Amino acid sequence: MKLPVIRQLTQFIEDNDEDFVIETIETLENLTEVPSLKDEELDVIGELLSNMYGALEVHAMIKEGTPNKEALNTFMSRVMGSIDK
Repeated sequence: MKLPVIRQLTQFIEDNDEDFVIETIETLENLTEVPSLKDEELDVIGELLSNMYGALEVHAMIKEGTPNKEALNTFMSRVMGSIDK
């Protein structure tokens, strides 16, 4: 996951609608079922998906009243904490 990408996607959700990101997630998840995809291609799709799911979580925190920067930091701390375990 990359914080700048999640920040950009979160801004996109705020400017537009989270439905765009949800539909993109559904499309990318469907693409992962293509049997001829190489591991590298699946890795790229997986990275995009994780960033989009992260942006949706950050957006949910912002909707609950958490300031933008704090929501991003909280999310990334949670991610880093789960990696360290």
